[in-house]
Amino acid sequence: MVPVLTKELARRIEVSEIEMLHSRLTAIQNLPGNPMEVDVEQFGNSTAFSVKGIPGPSFNTVRGLMAEDTCEIDKILDFYNEKDIPVQFEITPSFTNSDLLKLLASKGFYQSNFHSVLYGNEFTTFENVNPAISLRKLREDEFDLFADIYVRGFGLPEFIKPGIAQNNKVLYQLNEWEFYLATIMGEPAGIGVMFYQNGIATLAASATIPEHRKKGIHRALLVERIKDAHHKGAELVVGQAKYASVSSNNMEKMGLRVAYTKSIWLRS
Repeated sequence: MVPVLTKELARRIEVSEIEMLHSRLTAIQNLPGNPMEVDVEQFGNSTAFSVKGIPGPSFNTVRGLMAEDTCEIDKILDFYNEKDIPVQFEITPSFTNSDLLKLLASKGFYQSNFHSVLYGNEFTTFENVNPAISLRKLREDEFDLFADIYVRGFGLPEFIKPGIAQNNKVLYQLNEWEFYLATIMGEPAGIGVMFYQNGIATLAASATIPEHRKKGIHRALLVERIKDAHHKGAELVVGQAKYASVSSNNMEKMGLRVAYTKSIWLRS
């Protein structure tokens, strides 16, 4: 039976997201000379992630912020200002309040978007995957291919492919991470990633190249990762997706429920 969502369970799901990002960025930080200039700091209940070499909000973000952390806001802002990096706050509804949100607004931040987090432990049938689709674990020498699919799937610029390849390859030998390749009629079509720790399997990333969309690639990668999560003994499977997106819809069709919707705060 899927556990009823409580504030404590929501916090556990949020912590699992933090652990996943911490694992990824620590591996990148441990590259010789820390070339991406990764820094991770704890401020009260929140974790501030900073990657100067990878601009944008994905890795320069604050997670886990709670209502009692209002006294930490100025310290957090100083942490990013000193690095000359814009910061994004990801706020979950579990332990926030109006005082915290008003404080962010007073510092020049505004709510810019929503992002759904889903969870589950009971799933619909794993049958009816397109028989033309084949799935297997990615090999260590295939991260250039991984990066190519990732860039094409997310519509990212070509010049970042080497960085994506390197920043995922460093995770390959870590037991918590699994990488998947989907092909259709023998042609590479999609990739998926899973992170497993403390009884929670996180559907960490998935991308399908545009010409192979609407063929069941995303669903097939969901099925494969959920099967692996069960084999690992996962208590929960957790995923993230843009609010009401195709990815979110596919997760719900598989049996995941919306745990909460994060509000994304940026500085104007």
